[in-house]
Amino acid sequence: MTSPTANATAAASCAAPDQSAPLPSSVDLTRETVITGIVTNAEGDAVGGAYVRLLDASGEFTAEVVSSPEGVFRFFAAPGSWTVRALSRHGNGELAVDAGVGVNEISLNVATA
Repeated sequence: MTSPTANATAAASCAAPDQSAPLPSSVDLTRETVITGIVTNAEGDAVGGAYVRLLDASGEFTAEVVSSPEGVFRFFAAPGSWTVRALSRHGNGELAVDAGVGVNEISLNVATA
């Protein structure tokens, strides 16, 4: 198990933009696909510091971000079938997503096996 300080350090060193920041005004939601959501634990509480991975339709790793302290994550992707997987100190979770153009909001629950 990692400490909250270690998770904050990992999030701070990640090259991904702030996951809880508003979408930039330059994002054209009529042409771009955004997969966004919140990682929660079994009690429904937000899970910050989770490693959230985006896998393509064949299961290949595409991208990874660290969820914000509020559990928020965001990917810019192409329309299609994706898998979003979260790994955290609260457990792991996975969700299949059929994403279309625009904002695709999901909730990803993590739990211990």
